[in-house]
Amino acid sequence: MIKALFFDVDGTLVSFNTHDVPESTREALRLAHESGVKIFTATGRPRQLLNNVAPIEHLMDGYILATGAMCTYGDETVREDVIPREEAETVIRYCEEHGLPAVVVGTKDIQIVNRNDDVNHVFYDMLKVTYDKFDVPLADVIDQGILQITPFLTEEEERKVLPELPGCNSARWYPAFCDITSAKADKANGIRAIADRLGIDISETMAFGDGGNDESMLCAAGVGVAMGNALDSVKAHADYVTTDVDNDGVWNALKHFGII
Repeated sequence: MIKALFFDVDGTLVSFNTHDVPESTREALRLAHESGVKIFTATGRPRQLLNNVAPIEHLMDGYILATGAMCTYGDETVREDVIPREEAETVIRYCEEHGLPAVVVGTKDIQIVNRNDDVNHVFYDMLKVTYDKFDVPLADVIDQGILQITPFLTEEEERKVLPELPGCNSARWYPAFCDITSAKADKANGIRAIADRLGIDISETMAFGDGGNDESMLCAAGVGVAMGNALDSVKAHADYVTTDVDNDGVWNALKHFGII
């Protein structure tokens, strides 16, 4: 019996076309929640940038954030994994030296290195981010502890810098950038931490995703569901492939498994 659902956000709960949560998804989550199933996001976005789930926020029991670097249940932080400081500084220095943008996510605040039009396009045009509080100096953000760094690197540049980051993982869900987190942090470990906190077995969880950073959780959850718009590599890791986000994908999968 499925007792907890975990959803990637962009491309899974939220359409890339409308930048909104489809009505069928809202209704599906409402029915699941009313039946007693716990609902969580499992997103690459940190909490500060998670502005696109307002229509269903009242249904959320907690959040897996920054690709698993921070996990919450209600007001409780269940798990937090920061990037080793020297490795965070290595990524930032690489970006500074090569003139590349990087979004640096501290435990409280965010700063952007080499902010440019590419960052603005992805964040404000494509992802419709509304956060714009960048007044905390970079050094102070680093002192907080870094949950995630999102450098705008090509895959070739990513391969060059990763050998210098033995304590980190990198995941890419959009071609323009990757999300670097602690090697201890991924969405699968987030699901495990939440399941432990809920006192349920991981076989009683179901996860939904469409991007490369979702593969680990689709494998770890009791049931892994890939959206119809998912990458082929993600579908290969899923137990079930539903329709895409704009064609009732979440509703159809929850109906298929008898959760609603």
